[in-house]
Amino acid sequence: MHFQWYPGHMTKAKRMMQENIKLVDLVIELVDARIPLSSRNPDIDELGKNKARLILLNKSDLAQEQWNDAWEAYFRSKGYLVAKVNSKKNSSMKPVHGVIQEACKEKLERDRKRGILNRPVRAMVVGIPNVGKSTFINSLAGKACAKTGNKPGVTKGKQWIRLNKQVELLDTPGILWPKFEDQTVGLMMAFIGSMKDELLNTEELAAELIRVVEANYPGTLKEKYRVERSEEAGGNTEVKPKPYQMLEQIARSRHCLLRGNELDTEKAAILLLDDFRNGRLGRLTLEYPKEV
Repeated sequence: MHFQWYPGHMTKAKRMMQENIKLVDLVIELVDARIPLSSRNPDIDELGKNKARLILLNKSDLAQEQWNDAWEAYFRSKGYLVAKVNSKKNSSMKPVHGVIQEACKEKLERDRKRGILNRPVRAMVVGIPNVGKSTFINSLAGKACAKTGNKPGVTKGKQWIRLNKQVELLDTPGILWPKFEDQTVGLMMAFIGSMKDELLNTEELAAELIRVVEANYPGTLKEKYRVERSEEAGGNTEVKPKPYQMLEQIARSRHCLLRGNELDTEKAAILLLDDFRNGRLGRLTLEYPKEV
């Protein structure tokens, strides 16, 4: 699959972020804990240089805990402050307030020395589409103040949200970058729904997901969908079915049928992608730090 998607509104969104970065003390970057590197926009490092930086491993409840810990250590080794969060669970937000204050302690100390005591920390929340920025802001604020939706492109423009007397957040639209040097990055982002599905071949994407899950978590799909794995003739050695064969088996198992009892593999592909994105396949990490 070839991934290339940089619609005009993203150029506008990036320009808006460049114009507003001077207004903030801290850049809070959300990444998807299942693919922490692929879900990072490399432009943000350039955009946020000379600012305090905090990386939030969002949707950490959908990724394996051992790899969450490894990714947390990896980013800390690169000089970032890091926290694991599940934006849909308010209780996981409690540590974030403390980490924000820690990230800005130098700024707060400078303000104190200048006699500025009440100016709140201003933080810009950034990340690629559908990584959970608006849900995170709503959970942190304890109210529905940012639009949310399980599809990319819900946040259209900037909005300031005052959390309390200490912190103000600037919500920004999710932006991708103009070109993926590594098409695997595009594939990973398509898995988590950061690109509009209408732009993709759903069956091809599902087949790629099957390939990746089978390679890293053999048996997961068999258990979830009650599908059989083929065996070599004359022996008991299991052979991994080809992804499209597995997709057909999922369609048959879940009664995804067209007229005439023909298998509806597109419907099965949509079902599989939705199950992965919402954690119904279990906790799966698809990307691993090189320095573990």
